[in-house]
Amino acid sequence: MAVPDPVRITDLSAYCDQLLESARFDDYCPNGLQVEGGREVRMLASGVTASQALIETALAAGADALLVHHGLFWKGDSPCLCGIKRRRVATLVRGDMSLLAYHLPLDAHPQLGNNARLAELLGLVGARPTAAGKGLLWCGELPEAASLEALAGHVTQALGRVPLTIPAGGRPIRRIAWCSGAAQGYLEQAAALGVDAYLSGEISEPTVHQARELGVHYLAAGHHATERYGVQALGAHLAERFGLRHQYLEIPNPV
Repeated sequence: MAVPDPVRITDLSAYCDQLLESARFDDYCPNGLQVEGGREVRMLASGVTASQALIETALAAGADALLVHHGLFWKGDSPCLCGIKRRRVATLVRGDMSLLAYHLPLDAHPQLGNNARLAELLGLVGARPTAAGKGLLWCGELPEAASLEALAGHVTQALGRVPLTIPAGGRPIRRIAWCSGAAQGYLEQAAALGVDAYLSGEISEPTVHQARELGVHYLAAGHHATERYGVQALGAHLAERFGLRHQYLEIPNPV
């Protein structure tokens, strides 16, 4: 097997920044290169969240860089490197492995993003971002009308996770809106689009009442489960573009 030519991590991050248009997002975190390792990149690992388990698994797999959706640094968090954050950063530094993180830019990308990948996995027709939710709220149609139970079964088969469902009447579902992750706050905007159902990763207590009152079926399919696919698509794209080896690493998370 041929050994790929190494790529500088700064070149890899600059390419991702441009591809994902990171600068146009007012995000909750810094997007791009969060921790710079000293090694050039031949082997790229990807995963959803930069947990200690994922970092250690990536190092054991021989990765030079780790690509994630949820990085280490968030607005409102303490900037001090203590406790869990210190251990994660220390493990990266000791392993000389870089960390790349892309949050909203990877939700929104029209081909590689979480919402685009969900549409393909679920076989949705006419999938497109809307003006609502700053372009993060997508809508489309099922190939044919289905009951909430049938749609939940389809989601379970596609994502490997049984969604929590909130019925809102007995009408069949044809038009659907979705946004990966913790996007239950977009339910009213989704209802304004005239959809029959809304799918996201999470649900809050008020969401139940809102769904019933708005007459929109709600499916909470898991934050982790709905956001596994963007990093996989981006990792595969980078591997092809730069001749890297790439491996997606799944750290199970029931939420």
